[in-house]
Amino acid sequence: MPEMNVVPFTQADATTLLVRWLRQPDHGDYGSYGYGVYLPALVRTHLAKQVQHQNQEVRLREMMPMLYAAAWDLCRRGILRPGVRAFDAQATADGASGNGYSITPFGTQWLAEADHDDFVPTEPERFAQMFAPYRDRFGPSFQERAQEAIRCYGAHAYLACCTMCGAAAEAILLATAIAKADEATVLSQYNASGGRRRVENAILGKLRDDLRNEYVGYMTLLKYWRDQASHGRASGIKDNEAYTSLALLLRFAIFVNDNWAELTAQ
Repeated sequence: MPEMNVVPFTQADATTLLVRWLRQPDHGDYGSYGYGVYLPALVRTHLAKQVQHQNQEVRLREMMPMLYAAAWDLCRRGILRPGVRAFDAQATADGASGNGYSITPFGTQWLAEADHDDFVPTEPERFAQMFAPYRDRFGPSFQERAQEAIRCYGAHAYLACCTMCGAAAEAILLATAIAKADEATVLSQYNASGGRRRVENAILGKLRDDLRNEYVGYMTLLKYWRDQASHGRASGIKDNEAYTSLALLLRFAIFVNDNWAELTAQ
C-alpha cells in the first residue's frame, strides 16, 4: 500500500475533507453510532486507503485537532450541529465529547446548492492568507470588504458576496488614486456626483491601451455585479456569479499590484 506523503494538515485541509465527507460519508466497518458524522470512523476509513497500518493511529491523532476546529466552524455557520441524528438514537460518550455531529436542515440545503465549496477557501484564515500580500498596499478597507465577501460566499449569501466584491474593488480604486494624487482631493471628488467615474478617469487617463483595457475589464464586471446586487429588483445572482466575482477580485488585486508603478505615475 502506498504511503501518503505526510505534510502539515491545516484547518483549510480539514474543511475541504470534511465537506467531501458530508456529501459522501464513508464510515467503513466502524459505523456512525447514531451520528450523521462520526469523525474517528471517517478518518480511520480514509487513512486505511492511504497509510500503512502501523502509521494510521499516529496520523489520526495529528489530523483530529484540525478536524475538530473545522467541524466547530461548520457548526458556527449552521451547517452541522453536535449530537445524534434523531431522538433516542444511539449515542456514545466519545461522540458527545466532540466526535459526533449531524447535518442541519440548512446544511442539507447548503450542500445541495454548493458547486465550488470543495475548492474555494471559504474559511477566513485561508482567504486572509491569499490576500495578505495586498493588505498594506490597498489598506484595511480593502481587507475588511474582501473578508466579508468570502464570509458571504461561505453562507451562500451570493447577493451580499457580489456587493462586497464590488466594494473591495472600489477600495483598490481609491487606494490607487490616492497614491497618485492628494487624498483629500481624491475623496472629495469621489464623494461628489459621478465621482467614481472621474476617479477612474484620473487613473486611466494616460495609460497605454492594453493596460487600460485590462483595468476597465476587471472593474466593469465587478461594478456590474455589485450594482445588480445593490438594486431593489431581483438580480438572479447565484453561486457562479459570486464565485466569479471572488476570482475577479483576487485577479484585480494581483493586476493592480503588479502594475502599481505605472498606474500611480504622476
